[in-house]
Amino acid sequence: MKLLIATRNPHKLTELAAIFKIPGLEFLNLSAFTNMPEVEEDGLTFRDNAIKKARAAALASGMWTMADDSGIEVLALGGQPGVRSARYAGEPVNYAANNAKLLKAMNGVADRRARFSCAVAICDPKGVAEVAVGYCHGTIGFEERGSNGFGYDPLFIPSGFAITFAEMSAEEKNKTSHRARALHLAATMWKNIFEKATDTPTPLAS
Repeated sequence: MKLLIATRNPHKLTELAAIFKIPGLEFLNLSAFTNMPEVEEDGLTFRDNAIKKARAAALASGMWTMADDSGIEVLALGGQPGVRSARYAGEPVNYAANNAKLLKAMNGVADRRARFSCAVAICDPKGVAEVAVGYCHGTIGFEERGSNGFGYDPLFIPSGFAITFAEMSAEEKNKTSHRARALHLAATMWKNIFEKATDTPTPLAS
């Protein structure tokens, strides 16, 4: 079975492929197509954006499609950056600028609790979608640490650890991250689809 991943972000694709290992499943990304519509991520939730991206790519390609939307939610900031995580510092996406803005917003803030959230949507070729959601709780550090990962990884210290995501190896991060938890849930929820990877999967119930 070929599964289209609705992203052009190589970091996301690498993480997903490392976590979502199912025999008979072949991943394609949006770079394999020239007719993919640009999707404005204007949903109010990660779930909304994940469904919107998955549905648009599935309808345009005629393929089963998976998409995710994720970000960081800081308690003291009322859940910000939230769905605006990737563009927190404005356009174009700039990880260093996002981290700098978040550190500035957290200057002098004692309560540094935060969580990474990830919604993973799968959509059949007819546009019917389902979603799995995963979370990773932790805190925001006082400075960037580490050179692995991407996005807010140098600032986020997951609960139970003394190091940031960016100080972890990919293997360590993929055991506890929000994306890993969402994908493991997805693999369980949609087990009947992927177990028939060599056949024509049954469409999701509308």
